[in-house]
Amino acid sequence: MAGLSGTPVILLKEGSRRETGKDAQKKNIMAARAVADAVRTTLGPRGMDKMLIDGTGDATITNDGATILREMDIEHPVAKMIVEVAKAQDDEIGDGTTTAVVIAGELLKNAESLIDQGVHPTVIVLGYKLAQARAQEILSGMAVDISGNNREILMKIAQTAMTGKGIQIFIDKLSGIAVDAAVAVSDNKRPDVDDNIKIVKIAGGSLEDSEINYGIVVEKERLNPEMPKRVENAKIVLLEGTLELKKLSTDAKISITKADELQSFKQNEEEVLKGQVEALAKARASVVFCQKGIGNTASHYLAKYGILAARRVKDEDMKMLALATGARIIGDASEVTEKDLGHCKSVEERKVGKDEHMIFVEGCTNAKAVSIVLHGVSEQFLEEIERAMNDALHVVLDALQSGKIVPGGGAPEIEVAEKIRVYASTLSGRDQLAVMAYASAVESIPKILAENAGFDPVDVLVAVRSKHGQGMKNTGVDLITGKPADMLSLGVVEPLKVKTQALKSATEAATMVLRVDDVIAAKVEGLKPKPGQSPHDFTRPF
Repeated sequence: MAGLSGTPVILLKEGSRRETGKDAQKKNIMAARAVADAVRTTLGPRGMDKMLIDGTGDATITNDGATILREMDIEHPVAKMIVEVAKAQDDEIGDGTTTAVVIAGELLKNAESLIDQGVHPTVIVLGYKLAQARAQEILSGMAVDISGNNREILMKIAQTAMTGKGIQIFIDKLSGIAVDAAVAVSDNKRPDVDDNIKIVKIAGGSLEDSEINYGIVVEKERLNPEMPKRVENAKIVLLEGTLELKKLSTDAKISITKADELQSFKQNEEEVLKGQVEALAKARASVVFCQKGIGNTASHYLAKYGILAARRVKDEDMKMLALATGARIIGDASEVTEKDLGHCKSVEERKVGKDEHMIFVEGCTNAKAVSIVLHGVSEQFLEEIERAMNDALHVVLDALQSGKIVPGGGAPEIEVAEKIRVYASTLSGRDQLAVMAYASAVESIPKILAENAGFDPVDVLVAVRSKHGQGMKNTGVDLITGKPADMLSLGVVEPLKVKTQALKSATEAATMVLRVDDVIAAKVEGLKPKPGQSPHDFTRPF
């Protein structure tokens, strides 16, 4: 940089890189659009799949936008920002990730055109925010209330989320499971898919064998073959502590001078464990799930009292078991009472697959946590089914919580675009151009849906626009015929929350990128060999 009297003033270290003004903005927009283009062809029920190969050569085939963006090894910082926004959409709503990213890409594409025309990025940002606020009002205005647990509507919501995942033959069965699971846990104050619904994948069998279990499936086997394999009307203890001989701390010392003293010491320890198991039996426990270890001695006594036990149970499984059975998680087995016990119809160890065993806790009354057991021919297929099931569970829970839905098939986007164009005509400044650009970006969704389904996007868009012009706001694209159709009549519906959050996420992502006009990148320091390490043994990662 030039200083006083022409003397240069150096602000950045040698090797640092700086880009300013339109060059920086264009490169940032290009990076963000590249992310959107990566998932563009996956949008809709007839979208294409992507094959993602990791560093070890393992391949993942999916059209789930959140999974694609998570697995992509992205370097550009702006592209990473778009991925983070998409991740926030997935965490918050569980669906609509691809829609959010595609709209963000279109917003930036249109913004680039406006910048070339001399419109300042700050004006574009203001226009986008005005349009986004108006879009939220339009979406709320076209939302339809659903009363209570309307199973028919909830089924349609789940089916819309699952369509295009390669499970069309079994979509009725799987959407029914998703609805039943979501309704079962919806009485919780803040139901969450990850905290209240466990998905267990079992390779083998048919997808038709998949089922909901009103209880929890634990990927463990009973500790001792002498323990009962099945327990009816089970009374369950959830033990956070341990049932094994405790090791002495490193600085503890015990002085034993005679052989009988050693024998007495061991007997005392065993008596303690025996007393703990007797306390469990006295409380009438018939099943024990232990988060920590259970030693051989305790295992022997548990089997003697006919108690089925499993050890090293994961923390999340313990919490779900507590929600499902009503048991309290306790720390000391000797202090257990009947009030601490959980209850269920049966607990049974079963062989699944070739060599694996699992414990099925079933028939829990008023279970606040449930399991979904998925069967499939391969691990890869099951992973894609799990992603589809997750999407369905999230949108059904969203609908249950908000009680509002909107038609799918691009109908909300067309309605928003048409009314935002009318709104833009009421503005007099340059922000009118930005609002018009926002409408065009939102309208890209039905256009891409038609394109991915193999129809002419221009013809489809014109036909659907015409219907909306006649006041038919529920009209979207029938992706089977390529003709306009009433999406509510076809049962293509989505939660209002998915659409509102997608527009919010897309707008925030686009405006965040547009506000950056100076990119300063520090010199990348190469890794150096550690003291004593040969430079020949040192490999710099690329």
